Amino acid sequence: MCPADHKPAAPGRKCEKIATRPLKTSSPEKTSQGFSLLSLEERTLLFKELAQKFPNPKSELNFNSPFQLLCAVMLSAQATDASVNLATPALFKRAPDAKSMAVLGEEGIAPYIKSIGLWRSKARNLAQTAALLQKDFGGQVPRSYAELVSLPGVGSKTALVVLNVAFHEPTVAVDTHIFRVCNRTGLCPGKNAPEVQEKLAGLIPGDYRLNAHHYLLLHGRYTCKARKPLCESCELVSLCKKRGL
Repeated sequence: MCPADHKPAAPGRKCEKIATRPLKTSSPEKTSQGFSLLSLEERTLLFKELAQKFPNPKSELNFNSPFQLLCAVMLSAQATDASVNLATPALFKRAPDAKSMAVLGEEGIAPYIKSIGLWRSKARNLAQTAALLQKDFGGQVPRSYAELVSLPGVGSKTALVVLNVAFHEPTVAVDTHIFRVCNRTGLCPGKNAPEVQEKLAGLIPGDYRLNAHHYLLLHGRYTCKARKPLCESCELVSLCKKRGL
């Protein structure tokens, strides 16, 4: 009897091995939005694994409204979420909304956030942003990217986080964690965060776009760490292009 990978031959002749093509799952793929070292199949598997790892992902910043989220994200620039969460309870108790934050003003805000880096400029930006929200938006956080980045101290990353977390838009803000994961895995290689930012959204399978920001961020924060990545326990190790780096 011929082996499974051979085709039967006529009586009196030897069976012949069937020519097969190896499964190619890691060929680089260029889309209209960007370039990935992972195929669509691999990218889908990557996000499927992360979705199973983080079934209900959410921001680790503490907040009770879109306004408080905006303030917390502004404060988190060049600071940890943990340090922000230590400072904001007292601040938000004193000024829970744009109106009360504007009344508190820069000098009133400052004592609450002195434990956070760049607190002077952040106090000024919070006060000015709260005043503009009260004046131009009825005290509400706008739901458009253009209006968000027009606010003092609100850059692209902050705007994208607010749109994703507060308003459930499928945006991805590339921070240091996401940048690292994108380059190590080959999901979206890039020289800097803006370059990855420009390409990443188009490389994420549609079913995973809403939570992709948190999937990648949390994986980078707790597994794909900068100095000592936990490759031995990583769910993505079979897909990763730079294991251990």
